[in-house]
Amino acid sequence: MRRRTFICSGLILGLAAFIPFEAGLASGPPPAHFKEHTITIDATKLVPPSWWQVPGITPSIWASDPESLDAPKTSELRELALKPGKYKFISFTFDFPFAVTLDGTLDFAASLDQCIEGRGTRTLIVRCKRMYPHGGERDDYYNQKPSP
Repeated sequence: MRRRTFICSGLILGLAAFIPFEAGLASGPPPAHFKEHTITIDATKLVPPSWWQVPGITPSIWASDPESLDAPKTSELRELALKPGKYKFISFTFDFPFAVTLDGTLDFAASLDQCIEGRGTRTLIVRCKRMYPHGGERDDYYNQKPSP
C-alpha cells in the first residue's frame, strides 16, 4: 500500500513538471467581468455642496459627523475603479441605480435623463439633487379646482 501511494505521488509530480505553469492558471487576460474600469463621478453641479457615496466602494455618508466625513464631496470630481455590475449613487436627498457594462461604459434608466448624463460614456454627471416628475413641471393633479 505504501509503495503504491509513493508511485502514484511520483507519477503526479512527474506529470506536473512537464506542464508549463503559464499554460495553467495565468493564461491570457482576465475575463471582462473582472476588469476594473475608471469611472468618473461628477456631482459638481449640485448646490449647496454635500456628500455622496457608492455603497461598498466609497465611505458611507451616514457613518460619521460632517466635520470628519471621508465620503466624496459634491464639489469635487471623483474617479472610481469599478468592475462591470450594478451600483447605486446615494446622496442625502437623492439616490439612483446605475450600471457599468462589460466594455466599461455607463448605463442607467431613461427616466433619469432629466437629472443624470453620461450613458454610454465613462463619466456619470449628476445635475440635480432630486427627481421631479415630468421634467420638473408641476403635475396637473395639483392644478385641479374643487367642484362647485
